[in-house]
Amino acid sequence: MSIVQHEFTKIIIEIINLYFPEQGTRILNSSELLQYLNIKTKAANSGSKSRAGFANHYAIYVLIEDYLNNNFHINNGYADYVGAQFRTLLMRQRELPFGSKLQNHALNHRLNEEFKKYFPTSSYLPIIRDTKTNRYWINENLIKISVGLTQINIAEAVRDIIDAYIKARRDAFNSFLVYCQQMIDIQQREPLRAVEFIRGLLRPNIDARVFEIVSYAILKEYYADQQIYWGWSLDELNAEYLILYKTGRTNANDGGIDFVMKPLGRFFQVTETIDAGKYFLDIDKVQKYPITFVVKTEQTTERILSKIEEQATSRYNIKAIVKRYIESVEEIINITELMCRFDTVLQRGKDAAVIEEIVLQSRVEFNVEAEEQDVIVYENTVEEE
Repeated sequence: MSIVQHEFTKIIIEIINLYFPEQGTRILNSSELLQYLNIKTKAANSGSKSRAGFANHYAIYVLIEDYLNNNFHINNGYADYVGAQFRTLLMRQRELPFGSKLQNHALNHRLNEEFKKYFPTSSYLPIIRDTKTNRYWINENLIKISVGLTQINIAEAVRDIIDAYIKARRDAFNSFLVYCQQMIDIQQREPLRAVEFIRGLLRPNIDARVFEIVSYAILKEYYADQQIYWGWSLDELNAEYLILYKTGRTNANDGGIDFVMKPLGRFFQVTETIDAGKYFLDIDKVQKYPITFVVKTEQTTERILSKIEEQATSRYNIKAIVKRYIESVEEIINITELMCRFDTVLQRGKDAAVIEEIVLQSRVEFNVEAEEQDVIVYENTVEEE
């Protein structure tokens, strides 16, 4: 396959050159593992709003680190190694920046499955696992490669490439948070600039996590001014403003519902797809309880509903079933509608509150406070190596 070229590719080649002078490009072309990392580091210099998962990077990282800590790159003998314990690897992953919430999926199957997708003809997968002993190894065939007549070991270069990627992503996100804080500071003096900043975060190519955070911040303020009256009898009515709650971490694949509204009990699910299967899965989670879908698209709500109905009809071909699913879609909120609701929020003078909520939720989502300690642990570990 042809090598994907992006800004971080130059960093990868520079790091390889440190270990193997003037051979960086040739080695990158010779290594499927390095090519995979090149694909997975495309987001490094794309700013905080690009998608940047760390699970597969860290699955490689902790196994490479275990390999290097045991000096197998110098002394050989890896074939006789008992393997790394799963618990040790998982704990190490969670010590790394942005890794505190990582689970076992990448180590157990996702990394290998994705690697196979990119390199279907490869004879090797990155992770070797013994399910009986729950021990893990990096596939040494992918880190010992032949360049001409010489066999080289790229383990140290792999570790350094992932280190550089982590730093680039952290710097990008820190810049995003700093910019958010600056928007709060200048909001009173330059409100138009702050407004355009938020509008710039509502685009189809924005990172799914940032879109969910911005959607929540806007909708929370939009509903906050709406009041309902309820009670057990007409003589005893309670007045209560609508409150939108964020129920968990963004993009977590945890089976949960993203936002819940009190006291109406409305459910909101944020998505970036118009795949009926995904919508129906969400609807089935809550036994066809009505859900409002916030969709990261500029397509019209009518077009979205039409596509969902077309896919549902094609899949089930039973009108009664299709009708029940479609009736469970309480509302579709697309980017255009979010913009309109943001305009309503602006008319109430609540733009500063939206930015403050974006900063707050971003810090929670990316564990900024916890990561400050994580980085100390991580940097000390790197220095010891």
